[in-house]
Amino acid sequence: MNFVVNKKQLGLAAIVTLLVTSCQQVPTDLNTKQSKSWLAGDHHVHTHYSVKWDTSVFPPAPIIGGDAKYSTALNAQMAAHYGLSWMVVTDHGGPNRAKLALQQAYPELVASRKALPHILQFYGMEFDVPGNSPGGRHASFIMPYSTTEAQQLYQIEHRYNGRQGMPPGPEKAEDAFMLLALKAMDALPDKPLLLANHPSRLATGFRQYHKITPQQLRDWQDTAPDVVIGMTGAEGHQAATLNPDGSIDANAIRAEYPHYPTMGGYDQMTARLGGVWDSLLSEGRRWWVTGVSDSHGHYTDGWADFWPGQYAKTYVYAEKDYQSIFAALKAGNIFVTTGDLIDALYIDVVVKNTAQKATLGETLLVSAEDELLLRVRFRGPDGPNGGGFKPQVQRVDVIQGVISGPAQNRNSDEALATRVAKRLYAGDWQTKHGYSGFELALGKVSQSGYLRLRGTNNKDELEPEADAKGENPWHDLWFYSNPVFIQLLPAGQ
Repeated sequence: MNFVVNKKQLGLAAIVTLLVTSCQQVPTDLNTKQSKSWLAGDHHVHTHYSVKWDTSVFPPAPIIGGDAKYSTALNAQMAAHYGLSWMVVTDHGGPNRAKLALQQAYPELVASRKALPHILQFYGMEFDVPGNSPGGRHASFIMPYSTTEAQQLYQIEHRYNGRQGMPPGPEKAEDAFMLLALKAMDALPDKPLLLANHPSRLATGFRQYHKITPQQLRDWQDTAPDVVIGMTGAEGHQAATLNPDGSIDANAIRAEYPHYPTMGGYDQMTARLGGVWDSLLSEGRRWWVTGVSDSHGHYTDGWADFWPGQYAKTYVYAEKDYQSIFAALKAGNIFVTTGDLIDALYIDVVVKNTAQKATLGETLLVSAEDELLLRVRFRGPDGPNGGGFKPQVQRVDVIQGVISGPAQNRNSDEALATRVAKRLYAGDWQTKHGYSGFELALGKVSQSGYLRLRGTNNKDELEPEADAKGENPWHDLWFYSNPVFIQLLPAGQ
C-alpha cells in the first residue's frame, strides 16, 4: 500500500483517514513463503496502555493514554508507512498493569494483528527492572508469537515487574530479585528475549553509569544467556529537539539524556570505541545492539518522539514471519541505522580460496595459516527519509577487537585492544546495481577476535561526539553492524 503524506510532520489528525483506509485493505497472500531479506523493525513501542495511575482511589485506577498517546493499530499503521515489517508493543507498568495488559491491551493487539497483517506485531512489555530505585531501569521483554504469549507474559509481569504491586513488595528493591525474574523468564515454555533499554540514560557523566552498570549487564546475561541478548544503541526520543512545527528547540536535549548526552544519537555504552559494548564482546559474549523509537507521542503533537521507523530502524535478516524474525534477533543477524542512512548491509568474513565464511552474529572457525578477506555491500534507500532528506554514507569504519576471555573486573567498561582497522571513504568503494561495496584483506590472525562496522554521513567526525543541545537529529546519522566472530582453532585442528 502506498500513501502520499507529509512524512516530515505527520501528526495524529493527519492519519485518521489513512488508518481507516489501510484497515480495509488486507493482503490475501500472507501464507506465501518468502526468502530472507533485510526487514526493518522496532522493539520498543508504547501504546495508550502505557498508563498513568490515579492514586486517589484504591486500588489505583489506570489513566488510559496517560504516558503514551496512540492505539496499537495506529502505531502499527505508522510503522508500516515508514517501512517497518515488524514491531514489538512494549507498554510499561504500575500497580496493576499486569491485569490491564491481559484484559485490555492484549485484546487490542490481537485486533490490530487482524486489521493490519502486513506488519508483524509482537507482544511484549517494557519490563521495570527490580533493584534499588527501579525508576529508569527498563528492558524490552519480547515474547515469541504463540497462543499462550499473553498468559506467559502475565506470569512474569504479575510476579516480577519492579513496579507491580500495591505497593511493590520490599524484595523488589533488591538487585537479586532481577536474577530471580530472569530465571523465571528462562523457565517459561516459550523463552522471551530481553534487551536493556537506554542503559546510560541516567549516567551522571562520561563513564559514570547509574541504575544500569556493566556488571549488571554481565550478571543478567550469565543468569539467563538464552534470554538476555543485548541493549539498545540508537535511543528513542530523538525528536526531543524538534518543536511541533519542525523547527529546532535550541535548549532541548536530544534523546532526553539529562546528565550526559547521546553520541551521534547512540548511547555511550554503544558509541564509545573500546567501551562497554566492546568490553562485552571481548569476553566472547553474544551481545547485540539495536535501534528503537521508544515512541510515546509524535513531536507534532507536542511530544518528543518520531513514529516507529521514522528515524531509527533495527534490521534483521529473516523471512517475513514471526519465528524467523525472532530467531534472527536472537542470533544477532542485525544492523541498526538512523535516518535511513542505509537499508541493506551484507558483511562476510571469508577464508580466501574456500567456501568458508561468516556474517553478522556468526562465528568463522579459522587456522593460523588462513588468509581472511572482508567483503561488504551496502545500499541506501531510493527515496527520502522521514525528514525529507536523502543522506549519503560518507565514511565506513572497520572495527576489530580481540577476544581475551572473561573480564577480571565485572564492572569493566573498556577493551583496550579494540581499534579502527580501516577508515574508508566514498572513493574507496565501488557502486553497482544500487549497492556500494568493497573488499579488504585482513590477513592472518594470531588470536580469536571479532569485527564490526559503523558508518556515518559525517565524513570528518572520526569518533561519535557528544550531542549538543538543540542538535538536529537529521544531520547526524550513523549505522552500526553487529559483530562477526573469528575463532582461531588450536594447531592441528
